[in-house]
Amino acid sequence: MQFTRRNLLKTTAAASAALAAPHLWLPTASEAWGATLKKGEPIKVGLLFSLTGSLAVPEEDSTLVMQYAIEEINKAGGVAGVPIEPVIVDAKSDFAVYSEKAKELILREKVIALFGCYTSASRKAILPTVMQRDHLLYYPTCYEGAECTQNTICTGPLANQHSQDLIPFMVQQFGKRVFFVGSNYVWPKESNKNAKVWLQKAGGELLGEEYIPLGSSEFGPVLNKIREAKPDFIFSTVVGASDIAFHKQFKQEGFKADKMPIASLTTGEIETRAMGAEFGAGHFLSAPYFQSLDNPTNNKFVENFLKSKYGKNGTTHYNMEETYTSAYVFKAGFEKAAAAVGFENVTPRAIRDHSGGVRVEDNVSPEGLIWIDENNFNCWLKPKIGQCQADGTFKIVKAADSHVAPDPYSIYPDAGVCTKDGLKAPDGKIRKSVI
Repeated sequence: MQFTRRNLLKTTAAASAALAAPHLWLPTASEAWGATLKKGEPIKVGLLFSLTGSLAVPEEDSTLVMQYAIEEINKAGGVAGVPIEPVIVDAKSDFAVYSEKAKELILREKVIALFGCYTSASRKAILPTVMQRDHLLYYPTCYEGAECTQNTICTGPLANQHSQDLIPFMVQQFGKRVFFVGSNYVWPKESNKNAKVWLQKAGGELLGEEYIPLGSSEFGPVLNKIREAKPDFIFSTVVGASDIAFHKQFKQEGFKADKMPIASLTTGEIETRAMGAEFGAGHFLSAPYFQSLDNPTNNKFVENFLKSKYGKNGTTHYNMEETYTSAYVFKAGFEKAAAAVGFENVTPRAIRDHSGGVRVEDNVSPEGLIWIDENNFNCWLKPKIGQCQADGTFKIVKAADSHVAPDPYSIYPDAGVCTKDGLKAPDGKIRKSVI
């Protein structure tokens, strides 16, 4: 087709109409997913993270480590013998931009899968498009659960692999009186619903619960309430640049980590490096991965990544590692699908359908063996708790002896069970794509 101004206008108008009223557009089978695969041509994937704004602290590193993983896979022969081509966009820490860029990556760039998002708010912003196109999102970080979609593969921990260990550990070590602080969106609030269940079972007492706007750096009023309440520890679900501000102001206001530590689900090596180790020292994090993990695969990963052009920020981190392993989950799922249906017939849904049970072994996964659950497509992993040291590294103070199964509805048993076909209610009925 020869591109003229008239053709361009027609194409733009058609695309705009499709995005504005997708129910009026009847695509062919391949157009429904956007992607078209041809043997010998690169496999395009979309990297949908924020490179600017309040979420860039963790998400820039996710983009970098994903590029590193893709380069590593390509050097080793690619996926099914074909190289991966990343299409990188900046979501700008704006949920509307996440949604817009997801549509562009699927419909214009024709990627076979998306890797991205750090917050549940951004994930939920793009999921309607992902599900409508029967596409595939790799979500490489922790989330709250209470979700059962057939279009998401998650390589981070759910609440039952996260705060379920952290809350009783902190109660036992420091005391029963707790104050919750979180960013004001769905993940912190839903995570705290889980944490309240674990707190009650541990015999703890919730003294207060405060949420601050995502991206905010003003914690004076919250810290005043904490000073009045005098908790034994703080449970934090503050994210991004706000997390850095919270830890800095905590110390600047005279609070002591040895007297009232912060137990976090988000404050790892990246955040500690950004804020300064003196502000992180003494506080706790629950995560399946720490840079300090001493095993041959992690030692090699840390050394090679940090000396590569992608290791410019000088550290690794749980979210980076979960992103890294997601690339290998994709490789394994794609190759299983290609063997079953043929390379050119692989679709996002075919990859997902063949990803149940996919394993990333000890010699590839820096955190150790993980695998994808055959029903809910979340990850089996070993939870760990680390305490930040004076140099910004984390000392692992507790680690699970065996893998913990992901349970998206751990505190909602009456909702049903997440299966590969949808949420199976107690009456046996199945609801698809529940978000």
